[in-house]
Amino acid sequence: MTHTYLDNAATTPMDPAVIAVMTEQMQQNFGNASNIHYFGRQARQVLDASRKTLAESINAHEDELVFTSGGTESDNTAIMQTALQRQNLGHHIITTAIEHEAILKPLQFLETQGFEVTYLPVDQRGLISMADFKAALREDTILVSIMTGNNEVGSHMPIHEIGTLLAQHQAWFHTDAVQAYGLLDIDVQRDHIDLLSVSAHKLNGPKFLGFLYRRQGINFPSLIKGGDQEDKRRAGTENIPAIAGFAKAVELATPAEKAARQKKYAGFKQQLLAGLTANGIDFAVNGQLDANNLQHVLNIWIKGISTYVLQMNLDLAGFAISGGSACTAGSLEPSHVLMAMYGKDSPRVEESIRISFGKDNTAADIDNFVAALTAIVKRVKQTAKI
Repeated sequence: MTHTYLDNAATTPMDPAVIAVMTEQMQQNFGNASNIHYFGRQARQVLDASRKTLAESINAHEDELVFTSGGTESDNTAIMQTALQRQNLGHHIITTAIEHEAILKPLQFLETQGFEVTYLPVDQRGLISMADFKAALREDTILVSIMTGNNEVGSHMPIHEIGTLLAQHQAWFHTDAVQAYGLLDIDVQRDHIDLLSVSAHKLNGPKFLGFLYRRQGINFPSLIKGGDQEDKRRAGTENIPAIAGFAKAVELATPAEKAARQKKYAGFKQQLLAGLTANGIDFAVNGQLDANNLQHVLNIWIKGISTYVLQMNLDLAGFAISGGSACTAGSLEPSHVLMAMYGKDSPRVEESIRISFGKDNTAADIDNFVAALTAIVKRVKQTAKI
């Protein structure tokens, strides 16, 4: 059986060029970047060059990037350390109802510690209202954390408008850009972003690696206690081969390549939706088909068939998709994103799947997926009638 991967929002396969760079580093460069001898200096050169490449990708300075174990650690650090560092200025934080669990869970913990969190609602496009945001912003707000692009429905939040509004406010602006980095144009200076989280495995890089951008002047203690690595901002010996691979993945994601991928994925969306329509499948798109969205994410409601049944049957047919965030896919809990968009009693919550495209997918993959999904839907509905 041929297996087709359509779950790239969960993780992506490493690019062969990334694997080649990492292999070379593992074979030739094993030193600890904290040592001053020859081997340490060789590792430090790779570390510094990689940091420069990554910083330039978001229009930041090299010393503003801190390497972490990934998006979850970057998000947790930004949330927890900002709250603890700035609690003398206030206890109010603003976020959205559709953030990743790496944002929501530390915020829920902070609520048990006396902090107040406003969870902004979203409309059926998966977007917040700027009027709601302005109404929620208070003098004692110390942090705003709003994701750049949603990992389940692909909605692109008004990051520039939020950052511009906060430029004259005491609140620090953090954005979880894990799903958007490598596809959208991100500029921390233009958008007045103070803190930004990224993960390498979402753009064909290695797992268990990311970075946290911290604007110059933002200082808080390391969340991970230990050595003085990362200029005392994150303890732990840097993974030089993985960091070099991360930089290579970013080098490959040039502005032209990012635009080409967005265009390619938008074409896949139209092809898939047209195929389902032509085959008479009763479905609806969750969110909106907007040119500004993350084009690799498509969330659809297949009316009358549960998410679990669809996932199981598609897997048996050789297609990997998900029912929502990969980080909660092991549970049977319904998507908090779809509940926020449509209400907890909407059938969409229990009958939707997420398809997410990657650079290795082809038009033939989409045609084959449409054929498989069509056959599954018709078989399941026919069985239900018997």
